[in-house]
Amino acid sequence: MNYIDLGQADDLENKKDRTLYRFFEILPGFLSCATLILAVVFSFIKPVWVAIFIILFDLYWTLKVAYLAFNQVTSFRKMQRTIKTNWRAELDTLGADWQGVYHLVFLPFVKEGWDIVSESLEALKNADYPTNQFIVILAPEGRVSEHAHNIAKLAQEHYGSTFGHFLVSIHPSDLPNEIIGKGSNVAYASLKAKELLKEKNIPLNKVIISSFDIDTKIFPQYFLCVTYHYLTEHDPHRTSFQPIPVYHNNIWEASAFTRVVATSNSFWQMMQQERPEQLVTYSSHSMPAIAFFDVGYPKNIVADDSRIFWKLFFQYNGNYRVTPLYYPLSMDVVTADSFWRTISNQYKQQRRWAWGCIEIPYIMFNFWKNKKISWRQKIFSSIVALEGFWAWACASVLILILGWLPVFLGGEGFNVTILSHNLPRLTSAIMIFAMMGMMVSAFLGILFLPPRPKNIGRFKIFFFVAQWVFLPVTLLIFGSFPALDAQIRLMLGKYLGFWATPKIRKH
Repeated sequence: MNYIDLGQADDLENKKDRTLYRFFEILPGFLSCATLILAVVFSFIKPVWVAIFIILFDLYWTLKVAYLAFNQVTSFRKMQRTIKTNWRAELDTLGADWQGVYHLVFLPFVKEGWDIVSESLEALKNADYPTNQFIVILAPEGRVSEHAHNIAKLAQEHYGSTFGHFLVSIHPSDLPNEIIGKGSNVAYASLKAKELLKEKNIPLNKVIISSFDIDTKIFPQYFLCVTYHYLTEHDPHRTSFQPIPVYHNNIWEASAFTRVVATSNSFWQMMQQERPEQLVTYSSHSMPAIAFFDVGYPKNIVADDSRIFWKLFFQYNGNYRVTPLYYPLSMDVVTADSFWRTISNQYKQQRRWAWGCIEIPYIMFNFWKNKKISWRQKIFSSIVALEGFWAWACASVLILILGWLPVFLGGEGFNVTILSHNLPRLTSAIMIFAMMGMMVSAFLGILFLPPRPKNIGRFKIFFFVAQWVFLPVTLLIFGSFPALDAQIRLMLGKYLGFWATPKIRKH
């Protein structure tokens, strides 16, 4: 059986394999829940143990924050240099062959309006790259058929003759073995793309594929930058290319809570750029067409952006990686027509991202089955995945809430000890030092803001600094809680479907 196409445990017919896969599905939720439950239980029976654990964990997290903050600054400086680089001049040093490289761009969407779709297409139109070398496939969902046809008609009228090739691929709603979402949409659109490439006799080794969210607005030199890295890679057909997502499209009109969440996500991706051995494709990214069509885009999974990387990783027995680009793409901050709707949408988006925990059983099961990947690689990648999702679910709760439990639950015997007296002081001091990571984020966030719209007052910039006081709240409500939600659902076999974040612009 080809295990790289697995979606969940029920896809396996063999009982032993299905049981093993379910064990791996249960594992992340079990570890997170066990950590939090034991922290509470031991605060009653062994408060000294918990207090020491909390202090050591806070120290560990402070060192990690310092390390990540250093990576964040380093990545930010590299991004600034990358934006300023003249990538056309860099490509010209390689010869004229670069102008023969095609860029095939998938733009799937559901209910987004023409304002969202047209801005993304306009950004492609204005890209510093020969437009005749673009193959743009607009891919609406057929389940919103009237809306899909209306947007497709407008796009055809305004941009049909702008690019070398422009196709509309309406994804049918009744295809078997699919999960409705971006992945199945792109998978269906790729069939039309492959037909077009064959019809026009365009060789796959001359094609780079970009799978973009519909709100993705590229910076002008993005495709020049990708092309340069593709042509200078030692093995260009064994690597994907990951830009840095920044959420600038509507950042001036978004709420403080969602700005903090979006900016934190951007900075996390910046940090990940500095750890390429852990880097996995995320959201909008690019990859070689040869690899893309070799395995096929995942259509039976919600976390398609990371799954396409892992499919290729196992297809090539570990000989596949992600190249960090240090070049940004801009997307939307979550907004809605009311405050509480905004909060709800942000939580659902974070839960969908946290549903990436489904990669843990997938990679651990495939590691078990694949005998050609080294045990060192298997152990390293498994630990990275488990630790990442465990920390996502538990770290903020341990630091902000459970660290105080020994004082409240430890009883009189513990409360008369010096450790009990000093525990709040120690944890507070450690966390104040750890706040330097927040200050770094606030400073870099201001440096990289897009130009202020004319209808926005100049004093709003102060709110972009003050908003970081909400970070502890956002770490819990939009960090730990949706991560725990997703892991518990996976543990119980309550699989999530795809939830498309509504895109609303306030003009």
